[in-house]
Parts: sequence; structure tokens; C-alpha cells
Amino acid sequence: MSAPTTPSSRPTVTEREARQVAEAAREQDWRKPSFAKELFLGRFRLDLLHPHPLPADEDVQRGEEFLAKLRDFCETKIDGSVIERDARIPDEVITGLKELGALGMKIDTKYGGLGLTQVYYNKALALVGSANPAIGALLSAHQSIGVPQPLKMFGTQEQKDTFLPRCARTDISAFLLTEPDVGSDPARLATTAVPDGDDYVLDGVKLWTTNGVVADLLVVMARVPKSEGHKGGITAFVVEAASEGVTVENRNAFMGLRGLENGVTRFHRVRVPAAHRIGAEGAGLKIALTTLNTGRLSLPAMCVGAGKWCLKIAREWSAVREQWGKPVALHEAVGSKIAFIAATTFALEAVLDLSSQMADEDRNDIRIEAALAKLYGSEMACLMADHLVQIRGGRGFETAASLEARGERAVPAEQILRDLRINRIFEGSTEIMHLLIAREAVDAHLSVAGDLIDPEKTLSDKARAGAQAGVFYAKWLPKLVAGPGQLPRAYADFHPPGHPDLSGHLRYVERTARKLARSTFYAMSRWQGRMETKQGFLGRIVDIGAELFAMSAACVRAEHLRTRGEHGRESYQLADAFCRQARIRVEELFGRLWTNTDDLDRTVVKGVLGGAYEWLEQGIVDPSGDGPWIADASPGASQRANVHRPVR
Repeated sequence: MSAPTTPSSRPTVTEREARQVAEAAREQDWRKPSFAKELFLGRFRLDLLHPHPLPADEDVQRGEEFLAKLRDFCETKIDGSVIERDARIPDEVITGLKELGALGMKIDTKYGGLGLTQVYYNKALALVGSANPAIGALLSAHQSIGVPQPLKMFGTQEQKDTFLPRCARTDISAFLLTEPDVGSDPARLATTAVPDGDDYVLDGVKLWTTNGVVADLLVVMARVPKSEGHKGGITAFVVEAASEGVTVENRNAFMGLRGLENGVTRFHRVRVPAAHRIGAEGAGLKIALTTLNTGRLSLPAMCVGAGKWCLKIAREWSAVREQWGKPVALHEAVGSKIAFIAATTFALEAVLDLSSQMADEDRNDIRIEAALAKLYGSEMACLMADHLVQIRGGRGFETAASLEARGERAVPAEQILRDLRINRIFEGSTEIMHLLIAREAVDAHLSVAGDLIDPEKTLSDKARAGAQAGVFYAKWLPKLVAGPGQLPRAYADFHPPGHPDLSGHLRYVERTARKLARSTFYAMSRWQGRMETKQGFLGRIVDIGAELFAMSAACVRAEHLRTRGEHGRESYQLADAFCRQARIRVEELFGRLWTNTDDLDRTVVKGVLGGAYEWLEQGIVDPSGDGPWIADASPGASQRANVHRPVR
């Protein structure tokens, strides 16, 4: 049977339609408590974090046993300099990881996986990512967003029985959503899956397919046209990478993660059995976003690993490098950078472990916490790497290979800076994460008052919304006036004898959470329907929340380590230092909520786009090549050689 003709034009959608698609994909309900959601509402629910949740003994034993094997493998079988030099992970390394069971870290033991918890999965990613970040990216893309996670959450039993054993031991998977002209706006998705008998026929092009070059199985997001018997919409499929009509047209190269197997994949009349559809038609985007709720924790895991390495190198180098008669670490200009790296690494690990343990317990909704961990971790890790390069000076800018060639220790400081940079873009850029988290942060307000600012709602709808809002705010606003943060003895457990006082930081978090909620309410009252356009304001609101979450996690972790007798005094010192640094950043962000250049910036941007400042660009040559800004992605047969190379 011949496949039907596929549409060749990209869907045209308005801004409102695009927002509706994104909104429909959101998890609408909050069935479990959320610390971060409450924080943005001005309610400091320390009871949701403290005492620090703990893993089960058997989970610890299984996790530690695997980490020991993985550490030995990393130390004896992985040479990061070879991966950097050849821009490829050796096949024998990937094969060794398969034999070790690393492909199945998060897959249940009944399917041949290791059944590790999120906590130990993240520890493993931090470890292997420190050996080489491209390996961490391979394992993360395979398990966090590739086939295993969506099947675990949404797959049928038959799909789990068919695919999970393969993913656990032999088959690498990839996740394909982005297209050449579609990033964070999935409403414009052009890849189609046209129903044809018991199959769907896929046509389209996917860009930046991490693992796509070596993958055996693909999760593909495609648009099913609406027709009789078919609801249609963005839908998820498991696709065999070796299927006829699947072509990997290019292996992409980047400024960092040189070993990343990331490509461009074209589908031309690819037949996919309906039994390989994940979930219902139209549920693809919701599946993708739900998968990312915990999948996003893999990126901050590798950021924690990077922070630990930055701290190690900064400590060792700054102790032996002398300037003006003393080690550079003892000069305040350098010492402040080292203190930032140490305190921030402690806080990032606190955020990661706390969020991961809450994910394992599944008693809290951590969609905001995971997003904050990704946002905060990726931004702070880049800062730490930048500080390390500065501390190393000229040696920080020099490659490890060059250092080694002239007889010095091969420290890849410039490489980690390049490798970490993508984390601010991967799995939701910082800008998109700001908007995503902001939407969740104001969800309670939109639930009761959204119709008031919706221009399409009737007067009766607005009247009803006004009444609901009046009831909600009459109860909510008075609670933002006073709280435990104003009581001198509140959170006294966090000020044990002989330790820095962390209780004052928690009181600050409680007071500041109420201030943050008041600021959000004031902004909504002021801008109403235009609030969604105030992306600078919303970004700062989210950044304040991220700092408060990190402060809370750092304090809880310090107390947890103290009660266990594990470096309690030192943990309290690091938490105290981090909180003091964070409070300075928070106060600056609050100042920029209302005193900023957002309006002027918009004026300048319009001038730039309108050509008013083209004269400023004179006096240079542009080294860019010719060609379109965005490659043509029209459906059709591939005209290029297939560079797909499964590792066997």
C-alpha cells in the first residue's frame, strides 16, 4: 500500500495558538505538595524538605556497588584527551559501558536494568561526566529523555517488554523533537505521521538529535493530521533507527562536547507500527514535558561534577602558584573566586540530592524544583568554570594538549568551559526555563483570576473570576504580612553550639518568600494581561526563587550532614558562605525588578531590527559563509549519504 502524500508546508500558527498548544501540554493539576510552588506563593514550607529525606539501605548498597565499578572503569578505560582529540567516544568505551550495565541504570531490574534510584543515577552521571562530559551526555540522553523514561511512565506493558531489555544492555536511544525551524515552539512542528492502515508514515527532518548518529531506537515527536477516527496532534513514537527511509544526514560539530554523537535525521515515508505509538494521539508534547520533569536533573548532576573538579583544580593550583611572596589563593581577588566555587558546589549538590531524593520518594511534585535545579545548575556551573579559567590565567586559556606538550600538567580548564556552555541551552534554554517556571509560579493566580485578563472571555466569565479572585486574595494577602521569619528564635535547630548560625538565613528565606509573592501580585495588578510580555521581570522573579530554593537546600543539607557526623562544621561553614553570597544576589535582583532598562532595551532592539544602527557595524569584515540562515527541511527522499553508525 502506498503512503499518502505528506504536506510540505510548515504549520502557520499565531502567537496565541502557540501558547494554547504549550498550555495544553502542561500538567494542569497539583496532586502533591511542592516546596517551590509554595515558595513562590510566599509560603516557606520547610517541613517539605526537613528532615532531609533518606534513601533505603538496599538502594544505597546497590548504588555504591555500581559506583565503585564505574569509578574503576572511568579511571582505567576512559581517556578524555583521546575523546577530545578524535572528537569521538571510542567504540570500545561504549561497549564497555554496555557490559557494565550503564545503559540501564534507571531501568527496572526485571527488564535487565540496574534499578538505580535517581540519587545514584545522578551520582553516576557526575562521576562519568567528570571523566568526559560527552559520555555523560550520551548516557543521559539515552535514559533521561530517550526511550526508557517515556516508556516507563507512559508505555504499554508490551512496549516495555519489547524495548526496555534492549535499552538496558545493547541499544542506544535518542529523543527527536527539535527541527531546523522549530525549537521551543512545538506548535510549528512540521514532521508528520500520517495514519495508513495499521501503521503511521513519518516524513520530516529533525535537528540536534543527541545520540542520533549511533542510536538504535528513537523517540520521535510528529504531528498526526486530524481525520476521521484520528484525534491528531503532536504524538510520540518509538522508531527503529535502522528502518527504511531513516537517514542520518550529518554529524554535527560543536564548540564543546566534541565526542557528542549529535546529528540531523531525515524521515522519508518511514513506516511505524501503530503499536509503537507512546500514549494517545495528541499526547506527545505532554509526554515530553512530563518526562523532563525528572529528566532535567541529569544536567545539574553533571554540573555538580564539574563544580567538584573546578574546586579540586583551583585548590591544587592556587596553593602552588605564588605571586608577590605568597600563594595566589591568599590574594583576596583570587580567594573570593575560590570561595564562590566551594560554596556554590556545596549548594548545587544540596539542590540536586534533595530534588533527586524527593523524586525517588514520589511524595512531592518536583516539576518546579527540577526546573530550578537545571536553570540554576547550568548558570552557576558556567560561572565556576569561568572563574577557574581566570584563576589559572594564561594556562586556563591554553589547551591541555599544549600544556602537556611543553611539560606541564594537562589541565583541561578551557575545555570544561566549552563543554558546560551547552547546558544553558540543552533541554530548555535559560530564557525558556525562566518562562516555564514563571508560568508554574503564577499558576495559582491564573487559576482564580485568569479569566479577568483573558480578552476572549465574556463579561459574565470576568465577573465570576472577579468573585473567585476576591475570595482567594482576601485569604492570601494578609498571610504575606508577617511570619516566622520575623521571630528571633525561629528555626533554632539550625544554630547548634559551635557552628555558624544558619537559622538567620532560613528566617531571611521566609521573609523574602513573602516579599517575592507580594512583588508578583503587584506586578500582576499593574500589568494584568501584559504580564506575559514582561520577560525581564519574570526572569528576575524566577532567579530570586532559585536562590531561595538553593539557600534552603544548602541549610537542610548542612544540618543533615551534621546530624550524621559527616563534616558537619565544615558543611555549616559552606552553607553560611553560600547563603551570604546568595543574599547579595537576591537583593540586587529585587532592586532590578523595578529599576532596570527593560523599556529602553525594547526601543533599542526595534532600532536594531529596523536598521537604525547599521552604521555601527561598519569597519569590519564578516567571516561567515554563504547559505541560508535555516536549512531547508522540506519532506522528501534524502540526497545525502547515511552517516548512521550503530555501535556493536
